[in-house]
Amino acid sequence: MRCVIARFPFDLTKSGVLETMKGIKPERGTGESVIIGRRNYPVKQVGQVITRQDRRDFSAGEVLRAMARLGFTCRTLPAAAPTRVLGALQRVSVPLGTPVSV
Repeated sequence: MRCVIARFPFDLTKSGVLETMKGIKPERGTGESVIIGRRNYPVKQVGQVITRQDRRDFSAGEVLRAMARLGFTCRTLPAAAPTRVLGALQRVSVPLGTPVSV
């Protein structure tokens, strides 16, 4: 399948990606990842190994799209939970020296 990553076309196959990633140890990562075989690889590592380009040359989205089209399981980051923001009135209504619990 022809995929464009970092403005360069690549002819990728599922078996070709499996063969390329064989023997590559997954890096530790907390971001988006791709499951190849039984291993969980960071997206940028997969892109670097497959394209032989610097990780700064492509986005994680480009690699995720290509791997999903090939049939690999891709995991994205969960949406961040909203944080509690104190209103202006809550910040100024506490007398100085009073302990505040948030």
